[in-house]
Amino acid sequence: MRVPALAALALMAACTGKPSFNDAALSDRKLNLEEFFDGTLTAKGQFQDVFGTVRRRFDVTIKGDWDGKRLRLVEDFAYEDGSAEQRIWTLVKTGDDTWRGTAPGVIGVAEGVEGGDRFNWRYTIDLPVPAADGSAKTVRVSFDDWMWLLSDDRLLNRAYMQRFGIDAGDVTISFEKRN
Repeated sequence: MRVPALAALALMAACTGKPSFNDAALSDRKLNLEEFFDGTLTAKGQFQDVFGTVRRRFDVTIKGDWDGKRLRLVEDFAYEDGSAEQRIWTLVKTGDDTWRGTAPGVIGVAEGVEGGDRFNWRYTIDLPVPAADGSAKTVRVSFDDWMWLLSDDRLLNRAYMQRFGIDAGDVTISFEKRN
């Protein structure tokens, strides 16, 4: 009886609509990652499971540095449960609208594409997740990250997360540029 329920859940997850560069543009803004993320940003976000239940909330401070060739992002996460995490990304622009990036825990290389007001970023990462006993375990997940430039100082991010090829939930983050 358990197999049909899992199959139904997998089928429902596969039918979930996700953004595409084929979607109509909603603005004439042009996102340039190196401009938006150069400086200090703050963000608020949350993780929701596939049923829509909010499982975790967080604040992030990001310090970005564009040196003309690479974009370095130092992300300091502060979770609602009191835990903290730092992730340091190194991104390199590989074409007019393409990027590659690495960070500790990322498996291989992350790849991204800018298009108009949006950016799509895909990667697999061993993500630290708190366990019920207070310890942390590592879970391997894949992200299909979509970002939209809302204004000169605001960016909305929705990241679709999968584990073993099955939707596990999504992360929504609102970024605000400070300088």
